[in-house]
Order: sequence, then structure tokens, then C-alpha cells
Amino acid sequence: MPPSKTSYVCLPCRASYKQPYDREQEDRVCPRCAGVLIHAGSAFAPPKRRDTAGWRTLSVLLNAGVRFHKSCCGGPGYRPRTLSEVKERMAYAGRTGEPFAQALVRPELPR
Repeated sequence: MPPSKTSYVCLPCRASYKQPYDREQEDRVCPRCAGVLIHAGSAFAPPKRRDTAGWRTLSVLLNAGVRFHKSCCGGPGYRPRTLSEVKERMAYAGRTGEPFAQALVRPELPR
């Protein structure tokens, strides 16, 4: 059985690549710019290359440590899709002291 593939992302190129997952191979290189690829997870679906706001949102998520791995119920769970959703969660994390990565994956914010 071949190894399963997972997504790796190059944020400057706005590109996603499916590659076999290998724990020993830590640093992956972008074939376009030779920059470092970020492991996004097997349930990742990239925004279109021209979707600047979508890539900006994705950049915040990946840099905060949020990944797109499959869970027991199928998908990765809630992930913000817009910058306004990210800003709401950033403000909530600042008010409550909740870790930023945890606030980002919250489906609803308490009022």
C-alpha cells in the first residue's frame, strides 16, 4: 500500500502540493521558489491563487499552528474563512486570555 499523501503549502507562491507524508523528512522545498513548505494536513483545500483575502486568512491560521487534519468525524472541524472571522477570534483571545490557536478553531464565540 503506498503511503498516504498530505498537503504542503508555500505561502509566498500561493501554491499547495500533495506529497507523501514522511516523519523523517522535516524540511520540504517549494518547487517554484525553493522556500520552505508548511505542512497543512490531509484535509486541506487551498483557496484559489487570486483569492488574496483567503490566502491572508490561511497564512494567519498556519502561522498560529492550526492545521487541517481529518478527525474521527471526517473533516478538520471549524476553520475561519474570512479575515473578519479571524479578527473576531483575535479580539476574543485578547479579552479572555485563551490561546490564539484555540480561539481560531472555535466554531462560535460566547457572547
